[in-house]
Parts: sequence; structure tokens; C-alpha cells
Amino acid sequence: MPGKDAVRALVVDDSKPVRSILVKILGDLGFDCLQAADGREALEILAREGRPDLVTVNLHMPVMDGFELMGRIRGVSALEGLPLVAVSSVHDPDMIGQALAAGAGAFVAKPFTAAAILEALATVGVRPAPRPAAVVDQAAPLRVLVVDDSAAIRGVVSATLSADPELRVVGTAADGVQGLARAAELAPDLVLLDVEMPVMDGLTMLRQLRRVQPKVPVVMFSTLTERGAKVALEALVAGANDYVAKPKGATSDEVAARIREDVIPKLKQFRKRAILAGAVPPLVSAPRPSRPRGDVAVSAVVVGISTGGPVALAEFLPSFVSLTGVPVLVVQHMPAVFTSHLAERLTKVCGLPVREAPDGHELRPGDVLLAPGGRHLKVVRQGTKVITQIDDGPPENSCRPAADVLFRSAASVWGGATLGVVMTGMGKDGFKGSESILAAGGAILAQDESTSVVWGMPGHVARAGLAEAVLPLGQLGVEVAMRLKRRG
Repeated sequence: MPGKDAVRALVVDDSKPVRSILVKILGDLGFDCLQAADGREALEILAREGRPDLVTVNLHMPVMDGFELMGRIRGVSALEGLPLVAVSSVHDPDMIGQALAAGAGAFVAKPFTAAAILEALATVGVRPAPRPAAVVDQAAPLRVLVVDDSAAIRGVVSATLSADPELRVVGTAADGVQGLARAAELAPDLVLLDVEMPVMDGLTMLRQLRRVQPKVPVVMFSTLTERGAKVALEALVAGANDYVAKPKGATSDEVAARIREDVIPKLKQFRKRAILAGAVPPLVSAPRPSRPRGDVAVSAVVVGISTGGPVALAEFLPSFVSLTGVPVLVVQHMPAVFTSHLAERLTKVCGLPVREAPDGHELRPGDVLLAPGGRHLKVVRQGTKVITQIDDGPPENSCRPAADVLFRSAASVWGGATLGVVMTGMGKDGFKGSESILAAGGAILAQDESTSVVWGMPGHVARAGLAEAVLPLGQLGVEVAMRLKRRG
């Protein structure tokens, strides 16, 4: 039960996912939330629980819609002046006017952002106090457990990581059995886990670790071989948060340099997430006013994704890809030997071929193509055809392939018919490319923070207001499917 001084909200919507999103946003702003699936249930809760500080109301619901609910509330003297916010997919100005006339003090259109909700609260005079952030020592280093069967690797990794003030190796293990015992003993903030080890390999340890420590970040430490890539990909599907290539070098100094350049940035992304875990997520900017799109149909979907990508793509793509659909082109940050295995796995879950993009390929309906690992993917128009181009140009945002490269070329080829999607990943790749798509009249969608492994790429886009909608992973593919249905 909420405390007597708690700020309370009643969220009324027949869609459980929408209720969940609103509860998350309002909860982060300090509200204790009650939920109702229709107007009748809302009235029962009001009679039982008393007056809340805020009610959000969907307009169209079964049993009793939002218009009738607001009219009933306005007729109860004990609820006089209760702040009401209508949250609906309605876009008709007359209908919005009717909602305001029925008693809503503000209107928020679906899909909405946290910033839009906050603005509506200010309009109705509700000033919540965000929940205090969890006490996190930002100066405390990330505590890392290193699990690798090579004593030499354990030594150089431990020394190099511990030399960074933001990281501290709290223990090491030579195989998965030792690793599980050390993880239970030390409760590390992160596990750096080798793939192939004697006694118990990394994949087996990961699966057992997830049963007892489901949330501790695990980064797989893999060799860039066909077998190493395939097992690392299996690990990502089994719950690993990321992977990093084992460093190579003729001397320990060269190996340490590669660790500083390639491994440490991957680990630090989880330190930043831990620091922010208890804080109120930064509110995203309201979307920039989009250009009038009329009936412009989507001609292609381009996707930029990184950390957490294999699992996210396996849920996202099947929601909308089809043999008769528009071409879908994906940049997933991966080394060369990984993307072919990812394509094989996505082919199984999508039910149609997913391939690495070949150079000079004429795009056709139903194509689902991944940028080859370590190479840029572009599209160019040749007469009436759109052709893929694969090149080894310089990295952008320290990435090759880079989403910015693909997005810019897509904007040039398809203009306002381009739909860009920016998903979970570290850094800000896709930001400038999203600006290019918007400048050409296209649209951008972004994955939300709560379902992203790392809210770097989509976070930059969302905070800048470049995205028309910021959605949980489960709704992102559905939104793309709805937009594709409006084709033609």
C-alpha cells in the first residue's frame, strides 16, 4: 500500500502494454500507480481507493469509454478538480476537442514520449517529485571477474583492466566450474567470460550463471574464428550481453594496447548503465515537427543496431518481414566472421532468407540483408534499379559497418519513403544518418531505454527529438508493420 504522502495516479487504458509504459514513466516521476482496463473498473477503483492525484484516460475502451468516464468523474463532488489527461491514438481535432470539453485538462497522442507526458502534467498543474536515485558511488570502479583458461591472458587482462581507475579485477578463474564458484563468492559487477575452456566451457557456465545471477552483465571473450564466432553468437542468444574479440599481439605490450582500445570501452558501457540504474531516465525531447508526409509509402526499412542486437533482431524482424515486403537492410556492428552466422539464425526465426548483402545486388521485394561484418553497406540508384555497394571505407563513429553510412545513402535513394530504425547499442552511430533521413522527409523510430541493453544509439536519437516514436522492443516491429500496411 502506498504511504499516506505518496503521489498517486490511476492509469486507465484497455491496452496492457500501454498501461505498462505509462506506469513506468509515471513511476519514474514518483507516482504510485493503480491500473484499470476500462471506465467501469476505473470507477470501482476510485470508489474503493479514494481520490488520486492524477488520472490518465484512453478515449476508446470497451464497457465504458473515456468520454463517459470523464463525465462521471466530473459529476462527483469529491473528485472536483481532479487532473485528467486523455492519452489516445485519436488525431482528429474535433475528437480531441470533445475530450477536452468532457473534462480532460490535457491531451497526449499515442505513440507518446516521456517528455509529452511530463508536458501534459505541467499543463494540468501536477508537479511530481521524481523518485530519488539509488545511492551509487560513481567513483567506485566496476568490479570484474575474468574467466579464461589461459594464465597468460588472465594476467595481461587483469593488469590492464586494473590499471584503469574505472575498473577493478576482483578475481579470476581458469574454467567454468571455478567461474561459477567465484561469481557466487565475489558477486562481481561484470563477468568477462572465455568461450572455449576445459572442464566447463563458457556457454555452459553462462547458462548456469543465468539461473542464479540473471542480471549480472556477461561479456564473452571470443577468438575471431568460425567456431569462436558461432559459439559467441549462441552465447548472446543464451543471455550474454555483449562479446569482444580476444586481443592479438606479438608482445604483451601490444596485447595490452588492444585491450585498452577494444575491450575496456565495451566493459565501461555497463559501468555507466549501473550508475544510472537507480536514477530517473533522462526525458526524451518531443519529436521534431515532421514534414507533411501525405500518402508517401515506405519503400525501404534501414536498421542500425549494436550491443544486444542478435536477440533484439530475432524478436523485431519477424514482426514485419515478408517475401512481398519492402527491402530491409540492417547494420549490426560485428566482425566479419560473425554476420554470416547471425544471418543463418535470423533466417530460421524469420521464415525467409536473411543474407549478408553482396556487392552489386539489385534490391527486390522481400530482401532482408545484413551489412557484412567489417565492411560498409550503401545503396545507389542505377536507372530504375537500386543496387547495393559494399566497401572498405574508413570507419565512422569507430564503426565499420556504420549505420550512418547506410542511412545517408538510403536517404539519397528513397528520400521521404525511407523508414529508419535505431536500436540498442553503444555510442551514437545512426545519429547523423537519422538527421539525413529526416532532412529527406523520411521517418525515424527508436527503441526505448527499458528494453535496450545499452541506450546509446537510440538514446542519442530520442533525446534529440529525431524519432517520431520511442517504443519498447515488443512494439517496435508492430509499428513498422503498421506503417508498411499503409503502402500504396
